[in-house]
This record gives sequence, structure tokens and C-alpha cells, in this order.
Amino acid sequence: MEFLKELNLHQNNQGSSTGTKWVLSNDTLIESFSPVDGNMIGTVNTTSKNVYDTIVATAEKAFAEWRLVPAPKRGEIVRQIGNALREKKEPLGKLVSYEMGKSLQEGLGEVQEMIDICDFAVGLSRQLYGLTIHSERPNHRMYEQWHPLGVVGIISAFNFPVAVWSWNAALAWVCGNVCIWKPSEKTPLCSVAVQNIVADVFKKNNIPEGVSCIVQGAREVGEWMSNDKRIALMSATGSTRMGKAVNAAVAQRLGKTILELGGNNAVIISKNADLDMALIGCVFGAVGTAGQRCTTTRRLIIHESIYETFKQKLINAYKQLKIGNPLDSKNHVGPLIDKDAVQQYLSSIEQCKQQGGTFIVEGGVLTGEGYETGCYVKPCIAEANNKMLIVQHETFAPILYIMPYNTIEEAVAMQNAVPQGLSSAIMTLNVREAELFLSHTGSDCGIANVNIGTSGAEIGGAFGGEKETGGGRESGSDAWKAYMRRQTNTINWGSSLPLAQGIEFNF
Repeated sequence: MEFLKELNLHQNNQGSSTGTKWVLSNDTLIESFSPVDGNMIGTVNTTSKNVYDTIVATAEKAFAEWRLVPAPKRGEIVRQIGNALREKKEPLGKLVSYEMGKSLQEGLGEVQEMIDICDFAVGLSRQLYGLTIHSERPNHRMYEQWHPLGVVGIISAFNFPVAVWSWNAALAWVCGNVCIWKPSEKTPLCSVAVQNIVADVFKKNNIPEGVSCIVQGAREVGEWMSNDKRIALMSATGSTRMGKAVNAAVAQRLGKTILELGGNNAVIISKNADLDMALIGCVFGAVGTAGQRCTTTRRLIIHESIYETFKQKLINAYKQLKIGNPLDSKNHVGPLIDKDAVQQYLSSIEQCKQQGGTFIVEGGVLTGEGYETGCYVKPCIAEANNKMLIVQHETFAPILYIMPYNTIEEAVAMQNAVPQGLSSAIMTLNVREAELFLSHTGSDCGIANVNIGTSGAEIGGAFGGEKETGGGRESGSDAWKAYMRRQTNTINWGSSLPLAQGIEFNF
């Protein structure tokens, strides 16, 4: 395919990199098959332990140089990376769509997120500010400043194979850190393509090896990183199970973590909602990326007075969904990532039925021409109870659970009554309902929206959630502080040494 050539990808690709240099590792290969048509796109070498140690040592050495580069100049490098991504947006977006399975519009949108975070980071490179604090002692000045941490490890998931890495890397770089990226073994070629783009920029600017590194592999490589004292911060995106393992390993060595884990996101549909607008947000939230977003809408909590009306709108909308090759812009829904995901989807449907759920839009695996991979499934809707075990669980597939409520307080309680706490939304034109939802007694999620869906976070805001979602924050606002260490400084510019709290110590 032409876009593979544009991204300098081959049938066989080395998977480990120190920046501009690809390092030949062991003979074990990761084969990347597209869920779109089942074809093998290419292979990458996994990273051996010896090569891993070499890469970390290279990153440590690079940090000693990179942190000395003034932050605005680091931002200039990131600006150039953003421009390079603009030039490669179309082929990279197609690769994301083809290797992961999301629609082409979403693949292009993911690359745009990379461009946006680069733009954000460029401005940030001139705003890494601290505070000046008045001292209680005369002739003293107190302030705080922020310093880079060192080596930042990034574990990304298959559903956003490039964007989430960029949220971390762009901020980490302008803060003076270096990065080691372990992409999902389900989408390794996206990482190779991105590294090729970044490497060209680094080479033109004589950036030292080790500022942007890649390691490839499955769980074992992630465990090396989590247990490695040389890695100051681990940012991990994935399941709650994975996040708990990473957190335990990093905490054991008193390292730092940013965890972006599972979501079980709900939209409350008020009787005061604009139902046509609500329908768009809910349907896209439920079926976008074939339900494989951490911000996917998984539950609709609908006021009982409009429950039947909105249910019929959903049924009619689902009838119009086009499922097929995601590179065809006419299709709304592409495939699940692989056969394992399909089995989990089918298992969740069966569990829902066994636990008392009733499907008003049936699911199933699509067969026939265009669906030969067995990864294309039907988005489905079930009437369910919020307390059902399957509803309490994050299902990474296009299964939507709907349920009625009576009062706004009841709806908020239902929204919060799951272990996860990532994204949430309310559809209402009633300002009191909206403000209640956003208050400290409202949504307990890291993201709470009014009159938009649960997915589609903007770069400017901090992204992350509470409870089993992990509590980390990435991307905008002051999320940059997670990539730096805070230092408080006090300067005595007087001729005596008064002690704090009026303590006297004379001799």
C-alpha cells in the first residue's frame, strides 16, 4: 500500500530504537495483521533484555545533555515534530485506521491530536513557571521551581496507538525529560512509523541519541520498565488489571506513575434534553472506534418520561449504521482489533442475557463479503440494570446498556455506582440539573460534560479519571507538573540568620 511506503515501512522492521538509530534485537518477531482484511502488514523484532538495557543506558546519557537545552529550544524541536506530523497526517492516519481498525476519520483525528499536543507543548515550553512565596523571615526570598525527572517510560494501548504516546512525549520533552516508549504489541507498526518521522527531525537538529526510544514486546517488556529504578516516571494506559500491576511494581521502588485505565462511562438523558442533539453524542460515543475507547459511552441513564421515545430513536439510528472497511469514509464502524476481542464481545452479550438483560438491538458477528476476518461485529443495545455484574464491568466492545431513572439525584447516584471513574455526561437544557451534575455532589469522574458525549476530549484540558481509572492526568492544563519534580528554594539576602518559627539557637 502506498501509505506504507510514504511512512518508510517495510515487510520486516527493526523494532528497537534509540532515536535515529534502529537497533537489531533478537529473532523473535511480532507479526502485525490488519483486522480490516486479515493481511499481514509487516513484522517488527521484539526487544531483548540486553538491548533493553542498552537503550535505557543511552536514554540516561541523553538526559544529561537534553536537560541542559533551554526549554524554549526544546519546544522548537517539538514544533518541528508537529510540522512533520502535518506533512505525514494522511498516510499516518491511514496506517492507524488500517492497523487498529478505527474509521479513517478517527485515524486522521488521532494524528491531529498529536499535532495539537505539539502545538500546546511549544507554548508550554515558555511557561514552566513556579511561584514566589513571601517568607516569614526578614530579608529572605522563597520560591519554587520545577526540574525534569529523567527517563520517562510510556506504555500505550492499541486503541490509540499514537495519540496517547504523544500526549506524554511532547510534554515530557519540553520539560527536559527523555522517553522510552513501549507500544501495544497489537499495533507495533504505528510506533515504527512515528519514530521514523521523529528521527528525521532529531537528525536535522543534531539531537543526541536516547531522547526518544522505542522498545517492543509483550507483558515482559512492560515489567522490565516498571521494575527499573532508572525510569523515574511510568505512564501506563490500558486495563485496570494492567495498571494495578504497574502501580504495585513502581510503588515498590517509590517511583512515580501516571495511570490511565478503564472506563465505564454513562450519559444521563434528562427529560429537559434536546433529544436530537443527545442522540448524536450517544451514538457516536457508543459505536466510535467500535466501542474500543476508554471514553466509550457504555451506559445510558434515561428519564422514565422519555425512556420509550429515546429508546426508539436509538433503535432507528442503529439501523442506519454502516459497518465495514474503515478506510471507506462512508462506513461508521470498523472491526474489533482481533478474534480475542470478538470472543470477549460475544461472552459479554451472553452474560448480559444470563443476568437478565434484554437486547433491543441484537449483536453478532458479521459474515460474508468484506467481513472475512471475523472481526466485524454489530453494535448492540440491551435494557439492563445498573447493578448487573456485566454492567459494572468495562466491556471493550460496542455494547450499550440503557436504563431508566426517576429523579436527577437517582441518576447521578447510578452514574457513580460503578468502580470506574473516567468520563461522564448529562444531556439537559436545565441549568440546575447541569450545575448539580458538575458540583461536588455530582459526577465523581475526572471528566464531566454537559450536552456533549463522553468521548472526544480536547488537548487543552487535563485527561484522566478517578477510582479504578487510576487517578492520573495527561495532556493539557497543568498536567505537565507530573513530568517534573518540585523544588522549594529559600534565599537569605540579609546579614543575619533568623530561624523559622522564631527559634533561637545562639552559641
